[in-house]
Amino acid sequence: MHLLLLPTQSPVLSLLDFQVDFTLLIKVAIAFLSGFLFGVTYRYAIRDDQNPQLKAGVVLAFGLVRGLAVIEGQPDITDTLWVWGILVIESLIEFAIARFTLDWAIHRRWIKPFSLWESSE
Repeated sequence: MHLLLLPTQSPVLSLLDFQVDFTLLIKVAIAFLSGFLFGVTYRYAIRDDQNPQLKAGVVLAFGLVRGLAVIEGQPDITDTLWVWGILVIESLIEFAIARFTLDWAIHRRWIKPFSLWESSE
């Protein structure tokens, strides 16, 4: 638009020329939503329990659902099976990092786990 007003390219106005990558924005929004839902579910699932299988189960459930959802829409996954395996492992690692971050924050008492016996005073 500014090319119509000015005959030469202005460096200042060229900063205003940017394109929004909506695909990237959607992927970032999905990642944030997934992380938020994981955090809420994880805090609710573990409550005051120190069961490592329960904690790992929440991570495994979220990681598998997110990783396998990518594969579901593909017509032929046999050619790129190792790529899909990497995506599933990547999702598992991401949720494991989130789990250890939440455990660390709970241990430092920055956030509280949900409790069944907590009074509403």
